[in-house]
Amino acid sequence: MLKKSITSVMMLAMVFMFSTSINAQESEDYNMWENMMFTPDYTQLKTLSENMRKHNEKYHSEGPYKATVYNISSGPNAGKMIWQMGSMMLKHNDNRPGANGHDEDWRDNVMPYIKKIHTIEYWSQDDKKSNTSMLGPDNLYPIMYIRYFEVSDDHDFSMDNHFKQVSETIKSMQGENPWGLYYNAFRQGDLGRHVATVGFMKKWAEMDEDRKFKAAHAKLYGEDSWDAFTETAAKTFKNSWDEIWEYNKYLSGD
Repeated sequence: MLKKSITSVMMLAMVFMFSTSINAQESEDYNMWENMMFTPDYTQLKTLSENMRKHNEKYHSEGPYKATVYNISSGPNAGKMIWQMGSMMLKHNDNRPGANGHDEDWRDNVMPYIKKIHTIEYWSQDDKKSNTSMLGPDNLYPIMYIRYFEVSDDHDFSMDNHFKQVSETIKSMQGENPWGLYYNAFRQGDLGRHVATVGFMKKWAEMDEDRKFKAAHAKLYGEDSWDAFTETAAKTFKNSWDEIWEYNKYLSGD
């Protein structure tokens, strides 16, 4: 069991380093986001909203330090919020805002209205597999369908091919289908948040639509490929769960 656990950790680290190195070779950059999950003090939500908006407008309005805030609307963390910074690289933490009153403003005007900070995580995008070129400030997708995966100890080797098939299927479908694949940069203990996929949507109604993913998969990989695809997924991931995030324009300072 210990040997399997060590192997799993090493494979996950290799996946992350492989993704980062590929991106670095192609552009000398990679896309990563810092996500802070917190529970607001709902009795002071008006004050928190005003103060966080002012803070983000002043200190986190552009570049790698750009802040975006989301409300978690479903799943085990419903009611909590995400304060996100990026896209960035780890090196940007060396020069993140801290001077000119930043730390004091966060301490005195934001933190008193936050009940608890749950996690601070760094998520690196697999730029090759992701389908996010259509995203941008002029093409806003304010709803994010997040699916987290906990990778099985002894089937992590099959993860890359599984997401390769997902990526190629989504990219083959008609219309705009923005989708991203992200790796958690650091170990999370019992949280099991190893990998996440994100479907970007403009409206909740899109979840009622049949995107015909299965038909597109069959067209690429054969009519008899679906059972093998789902069986491999069941072995590769020992747990998965969904969350819906909604963009909070006001708190983001936009």
